[in-house]
Amino acid sequence: MKYMKQFMLLAVLLAVCIVPVQLFGQASDTLTVTAGGNDLNTIIEGDTLADGTRAHHVYKLVTLDKTYKFSGAITVGDNITVIGVVDPTTGRPPCIQPAVLEDGSIPGTLFNLNGANTNATFKNLYFLALATNNTANGGGIAIQVTANNIRLTVDKCIFDGWQTFAIGYNGQWDDFFITHCNFRNMVHPNQWYIGEVIRNMWPGTAYTDTMSMVGNTMLAVNGYAACPVTKYYTSYFEFLDNKVLYTFKNPMFIFNVTNAKINNNVFYGTYAGGVSHAENPWWDNLWSPDTTYGVISLDSLNLDNAKIFCPADSSSPNIRSIAEAARTVEVKNNTYFWPKALTDFWTAWNDTATSTSVLTATWMNERTTAMFANKTTWPGLVESGNVNADPGFMSALDNDILNGTTGNDVGLFEYFRQIRTGTAATDVWGYSMTQVSGDADWVPTWPLPEMAPTPVIDDLKPAVPSSFSLSEVYPNPFNPSANIEYQLSEAGITNLGIYNVLGRRVMTLVDNEYKAANKYRVSFNMNNFPSGVYFVVLQQNSNKSIKKMMLLK
Repeated sequence: MKYMKQFMLLAVLLAVCIVPVQLFGQASDTLTVTAGGNDLNTIIEGDTLADGTRAHHVYKLVTLDKTYKFSGAITVGDNITVIGVVDPTTGRPPCIQPAVLEDGSIPGTLFNLNGANTNATFKNLYFLALATNNTANGGGIAIQVTANNIRLTVDKCIFDGWQTFAIGYNGQWDDFFITHCNFRNMVHPNQWYIGEVIRNMWPGTAYTDTMSMVGNTMLAVNGYAACPVTKYYTSYFEFLDNKVLYTFKNPMFIFNVTNAKINNNVFYGTYAGGVSHAENPWWDNLWSPDTTYGVISLDSLNLDNAKIFCPADSSSPNIRSIAEAARTVEVKNNTYFWPKALTDFWTAWNDTATSTSVLTATWMNERTTAMFANKTTWPGLVESGNVNADPGFMSALDNDILNGTTGNDVGLFEYFRQIRTGTAATDVWGYSMTQVSGDADWVPTWPLPEMAPTPVIDDLKPAVPSSFSLSEVYPNPFNPSANIEYQLSEAGITNLGIYNVLGRRVMTLVDNEYKAANKYRVSFNMNNFPSGVYFVVLQQNSNKSIKKMMLLK
């Protein structure tokens, strides 16, 4: 028995040692797709085997000199990854835009994810809402999640001009990891509560597992940058290192969060449309009417959410106070600012308006301020380091955003007038609106126009790392989700995978993908895997690194 145990230990050690050998020894699950032929929906939905199952699960988009077209929704019921191969010099990603249908209409939804318990990943893509005739579907949604327990990862993507939502969902307990993306000019011409980055869609009865948004830029967005509609409970919410630059309505709808971090963000010119008499209190102060409105707005839990949050105490008559004491919400080191041109406009409007006057926002409304100050009831609510200061990088964009440029881009001030007087119809506001020429080889302006006059986007591009490295997994042990960070000191084909103790790859995180020199963060979920020891393996060219982790259920 002694020798048998030694033999088994040796076998495990050998298996660990051969992990790097097997890293490239498996058949590719990737289909390379070029633009200019069939529409993207025809290609992906038609990529099936004889039994109807999907032939590939990874689609690599490589064309940069023309756009990919879609003529209908791409409905996906299983795991899918769509990756764009960017220009190594300029960083331009492949672009997807709607085609004009024979009846003159424009398809609305691009991706519809309807497979429960599946994973979907989108990286390095430009999602454009404008069709080849330079018009958009007013109900357009780039990515729609319609099933339960879907894990959606979106990294380094651009969402341009989506008038309803960039990402919408109504599945139960879905997870969202949105990192280093740019959302621009998401403005509906006459519906000021839509044009949102991510939204729990009406009827809005979905519970949310995790919503993580890190390192994104939202520029000229009508509605919410983050809207899990916490009326229906969200397990975990984090909003870190984002830049929210002009919104018409409140940038977040998160008032019932129980476990959240809102740190190191910039909020500039948000809630610019204020709150009208008809909207007061209504949606923005849904349960507890307040006379003030804030960028950060929380409320006490309702009974249902308190029971979900603290199930062990759900039968206690004190469940709501127990749950409030257990909430942990950080709001730290954020910068918020409203430019003088905007505050002067509000003042002038309210000085002359009667029924159309508006309430304007502060950093925290009175109710939220009182909650953070009450350490007896809410010991876990912590705020610090938040400052009202001009970040200094928006002055080159302010005039165009506030006053408009040409065509139906009338600027935020005129759009405000139209909305508040009930005359809004077809005009929009934003910064350097994309204009589609209709040429066969047309592609969007690159770099993005806002990259040139200001470091607003460049700030999200870290300096090139000096070394190749893979961090420790965190948390570790974990159940069932974890994170891993790695950095590349040079560009090249990169692979990142998870292996079991037998040296078999059980999950692919980066599949033979060209990566620029940069820092990266990947989240993964191993809910369907047994407890045990696993290894994360990173390899690029001759560089290789392995980290051990423990899944403990």
